[in-house]
Amino acid sequence: MTNNTDWAVEADALVKVFGQNRAVDGVDLRVATGTVYGVLGPNGAGKTTTINMLATLLRPDGGTGRIFGHDVVREPQVVRQLIGVTGQFASVDETLSATENLVIFSRLLGLGRQAARAKSAELLERFGLTEAARRPLKNFSGGMRRRLDLAASLIAQPPLIFLDEPTTGLDPRTRGQMWDTIRELVASGSTVVLTTQYLDEADQLADRIAVIDRGRVVAEGTSDELKASVGTSSLQLRVADAADTQDAVVAVERVLGVRATLSPEASRITAPMADADRVTDLLMTLREAGIRLSEMSVQKPTLDEVFLTITGHDAADQSDAPETAPDQKEEVSA
Repeated sequence: MTNNTDWAVEADALVKVFGQNRAVDGVDLRVATGTVYGVLGPNGAGKTTTINMLATLLRPDGGTGRIFGHDVVREPQVVRQLIGVTGQFASVDETLSATENLVIFSRLLGLGRQAARAKSAELLERFGLTEAARRPLKNFSGGMRRRLDLAASLIAQPPLIFLDEPTTGLDPRTRGQMWDTIRELVASGSTVVLTTQYLDEADQLADRIAVIDRGRVVAEGTSDELKASVGTSSLQLRVADAADTQDAVVAVERVLGVRATLSPEASRITAPMADADRVTDLLMTLREAGIRLSEMSVQKPTLDEVFLTITGHDAADQSDAPETAPDQKEEVSA
């Protein structure tokens, strides 16, 4: 069913306007097949609205979107056969059991009664929900609901999966389980587009990351490329004998050719590390001078620093304007 294309997702100048709010203001994206693509930004940045347009749930007010080469406006029925969507809120019936929910979704997607039960059992086992299969969803934890919702989106085994903030509100252990599941999906041949406001999540999972702020893509690249864009890694040293601190600083500045800084308690020396090869020279110099180190580490810039540098605020900031107008309804059903 998929077109022969290297791109699972192509978005060109996508725009969505709600009243006076340009929720999405000219977004461009390219998502390679077989990868995890992270869309990173705070609440209100335009992430969910962008996904909803690409998933045919909202009609763009401008620009174009294509899924495996199929236009999301002109070929919505084809696009819907190629995607699975897991939103921020579980689209399940709390009065029914996990099995009953999955069987209903399977039947709606055209599976026969026996095939629907077999697919449901397979997915429940895959997501570690077999023991809770007969339990009403109202008794499920948040993590169990998120796993079930993801299971429901995989019934048709789509080649492209949109995950809109899949780990919001989950405890660290359950987040880790979801991360493992996402990695397994890609390993089995799926492409995943993941929206998140968690910097560590994008860092852990995404092959490439688009940083969205106020409806626009303000940076794009691999995690390492984004980090490198705001500065080099830094070398951090602690000397075993505090009396050697000043001599160590002099050595660092002379060998590395940079300016070193001392922590307020004068116990840690930090210096930019533009050339990793020079660190070996530094260690030899310190050894020859009889200066022993108690600690040494290399600290890369973090995605937090990337976001702060690029946008002027951190990724946890909340936008005053909602992504979608309160009375805005989805224009089509998937």
